[in-house]
Amino acid sequence: MSSRTPEEIRAGIERGREELALSIVSLRSEVVKFTDWRSHLNEHRSEVVAGAAVAGFVIGGGLAAVGGALFGRRRRRRG
Repeated sequence: MSSRTPEEIRAGIERGREELALSIVSLRSEVVKFTDWRSHLNEHRSEVVAGAAVAGFVIGGGLAAVGGALFGRRRRRRG
């Protein structure tokens, strides 16, 4: 049988509830901080701008290549 009294058991449960409440508050603040994309964007602004420039260059170059291949001018024959 248990050597703890009902009061000790209740006190243990209450401590557990308090610890759980603190853990939830801490977790909530971490989630808010982690999902704040605006602050991440501000912290890494130069990397974002460089990535956007590279992506635009690659996409634009790819579209130009496809457009040139499909709709490009035909070479005129000299003759």
